[in-house]
Amino acid sequence: MRFPLPLAAGLLLAACLAPLAAHAAEPPPASAFFENSRFGSPKLSPSGRYLATRVSMPGQRDRLSVINLADMSVKVAATFGDADIAYFEWVNDNRLVFNSTDRRVSYSDDRLAPGLFAVNRDGSGFRQLTRTSYREGDQADTGSLLKDRMLDWNHVLLGQPGRQDSDEVYIIRDQYNASYTEITNHVLLRLNTVTGRTVAVNSPGRASNWLLDQQGEPRLAINDLGKRHEVYLREGDTWNKLLDSEAYGSASFHPVGFGPDGALYVAARRNSDKTALYRYDVARQQTAAEPLVGMDDYDFLPDMDGADEDSLVVRDNKLIGVRYSADVQGVAWLDARSKALQEKVDQLLPGLVNLITLPRRPEVPWVLVTSYSDVQPLVYLLYNTDSGKLAKIGGNHDAIRPEQMGRQELVRYKARDGLSVPALITYPRGAAKQNLPLVVLVHGGPYVHGSDWGWNPDAQFLASRGYMVMEPAYRGSTGYGWRHFHSGWKQWGLKMQDDIADGARWAIAQGLADGKRVCIAGASYGGYATLMGLVNDPDLYKCGVNWAGVTDIKLMYTGAWSATSDLSDRWKALGMPLMVGDLQKDAAQLEATSPLAQASRIRQPLLMAYGGDDHRVPLYHGEKFLAAVKAVNPNVEWIVYDKEGHGWRLPENRIDFWTRVEKFLGKQIGAAR
Repeated sequence: MRFPLPLAAGLLLAACLAPLAAHAAEPPPASAFFENSRFGSPKLSPSGRYLATRVSMPGQRDRLSVINLADMSVKVAATFGDADIAYFEWVNDNRLVFNSTDRRVSYSDDRLAPGLFAVNRDGSGFRQLTRTSYREGDQADTGSLLKDRMLDWNHVLLGQPGRQDSDEVYIIRDQYNASYTEITNHVLLRLNTVTGRTVAVNSPGRASNWLLDQQGEPRLAINDLGKRHEVYLREGDTWNKLLDSEAYGSASFHPVGFGPDGALYVAARRNSDKTALYRYDVARQQTAAEPLVGMDDYDFLPDMDGADEDSLVVRDNKLIGVRYSADVQGVAWLDARSKALQEKVDQLLPGLVNLITLPRRPEVPWVLVTSYSDVQPLVYLLYNTDSGKLAKIGGNHDAIRPEQMGRQELVRYKARDGLSVPALITYPRGAAKQNLPLVVLVHGGPYVHGSDWGWNPDAQFLASRGYMVMEPAYRGSTGYGWRHFHSGWKQWGLKMQDDIADGARWAIAQGLADGKRVCIAGASYGGYATLMGLVNDPDLYKCGVNWAGVTDIKLMYTGAWSATSDLSDRWKALGMPLMVGDLQKDAAQLEATSPLAQASRIRQPLLMAYGGDDHRVPLYHGEKFLAAVKAVNPNVEWIVYDKEGHGWRLPENRIDFWTRVEKFLGKQIGAAR
């Protein structure tokens, strides 16, 4: 198999982004949005001479393929007949390590651990490093087994590449309580991917996470498994406590990474509302006076999409860039050469966010570019810094045509108490920005960042069906400063709910949305907000779509399923009473903000869907609410995906669900295409 030769930038843009008139008449089918991607996670080898990626053809399993960039030839390094390649990383320029999954089975039917495997880039030297069976002595066939002794299933990759100059990687061994419902420790081990031998790393005690330095050695240990948040720094063979704070919300800084000189960089506020990136003086235990990277409207957040990449970009023993996530992902380049490279790529790919990844020890002129926009799903390209040529190597959703997608805008509106609330709006392609049917899409969490500007399958599917989609970053959402985050504590169903309604009313007042055609929708916490929206604002919302939604906060503490819930005991004991509501002290508030207790007030049409094997918000939530609401409301549609968990793992279930949503919305608020 040969890989296509590099394309000129103009041809690339024509292939990736130009309108295709033959496809413009009808919106893409649901499958174009919700099928599994057949290409993803390309990664350059340390030298930049090779690129590994996960790829599949129709009807085939995801395989691990390696492209030799000298001649663009492709070699399949690893493939299974009964499993898919999942996460992988380069061990060195010749060897890769990876785990597996099965994308053809539901959550309930997935009975195997992901395992751990290693292979050379040409397919030789394959070794299975851990068992994939949860039962000792029972090893399922994954396509190729070794009789050598393997590690148990509870050994997983640390997820930090390290130096990538030996046959070794770092892994963690998960230790569990007696009932296997909670992890009690992460033991760090150094693993030789050729021999399978491991060496335990000296530890300060219990740890929930570890951070490697630029030499690929463990330098920081974080313990979030007890009643405190503790950070330990390794100096020589000794671990010294660097930070000891309350479990949730009060840490003075968050470690980001180590520079080439061993300096620690942290995200901290320093008496400001927004976090920024600072150099941290370990001896004095204080941050530098001025930040290295900061933003006026956003917290500094490491780029979470590239979780296996260091946030700090180091080349030639110099810190040259910092990866971050704000309204978009990006790299703050600190040297003139990298800034010039970014400018060249941006000129070749206008209108796109272009994320450049450099090889760790470049020997050739290739760099990896990940590009996207509001209408363009992720597309991956190689850029040759000598020739100035680009080559597309793949994309996440190649069936999507950008000219059919809706444009997005970032807006801010005032909540009723004056708080400025960010929101992302996706408009139907070609529709006038006035009097549109509106779907308020509420993100889950709730204490997460939510959606950023960029192509999103849920919002774009709804926009392609003629709906304006509004995604508010209500108070409690992270990334917009401490005040915005902290003002959402204990505000489920209260000010958080008001923020969402105020966004919809703002859109109506601006003339963008039709006040008679507004629906609220969301999953998990977003499902809770959907139900409480129907309770609190019956004049605003004409219908609701709730999937996997919490229906009563008290059930998160005391439901019959709680013993098998994947909510940690630590979160229920320390986090939830502080941030959501205390079961005893806030009993009256929890009752007043319980959709289950208020179910008789919901008369609007409602679509609800749950996974039969959900351990985050179990089916128990949905069933109890269904029984209560059906007594007064005949307009309730109910879906159960028996073997799914907290969300739909199988593409056929995602397609089925969103097709049902399309029909439901069309009936209730009618799309205007």
